[in-house]
Amino acid sequence: MQRIELNGAEILSGYLSPAAQRALVAELRAVAGKAPFRQHVTPSGKKMSVRITAAGDYGWVSDRSGYRYEPSQSSGEPWPPIPPALLSLWSELANCDRKPQCCLVNYYGESARMGLHQDRDEKDFSCPVLSISLGDDAQFRVGGINRSDPTRSVWLKSGDIALLRGPSRLAFHGIDKIRFGSSSLLPNGGRINVTLRVVD
Repeated sequence: MQRIELNGAEILSGYLSPAAQRALVAELRAVAGKAPFRQHVTPSGKKMSVRITAAGDYGWVSDRSGYRYEPSQSSGEPWPPIPPALLSLWSELANCDRKPQCCLVNYYGESARMGLHQDRDEKDFSCPVLSISLGDDAQFRVGGINRSDPTRSVWLKSGDIALLRGPSRLAFHGIDKIRFGSSSLLPNGGRINVTLRVVD
């Protein structure tokens, strides 16, 4: 494993073994079986290029009403529980005495991306955002707490973990592009990004 610092964000390159990655994908398929992936729209009405689902006490949603956390799916069903393997990773790495309340799962297809944004819909910023990459390589860009701050980029590979905490907790960050087909982890290609965070 290699540690990389990127504008205050900590990248743990190669943290998860191939076997651990495969096991996580299986657990996430079970999550998606209970809470199917959806393609949300932004408050302006634009379709997001990623597909999203969640587990835990809250799921993150976006529609014409805005960005927010919801305690249940649009069907009224509760979100499935966070898989134990992800809770174990949080315990190992988060250095936080609270458990994550939301496990957000984003699927990136061939042309998907995520523009620069801050994770600030939460009410508690004392715990980190822990992000896990599974599948195809992704170009991860991180700036500062102002949108105009300089940015730096690194290619995240399957099994890498990123931590945004301390001064970088509110850093602008995003995914510029993926190298579709660069990993064989997902049979149909693409990338899964899992983020764990405390919400309230």
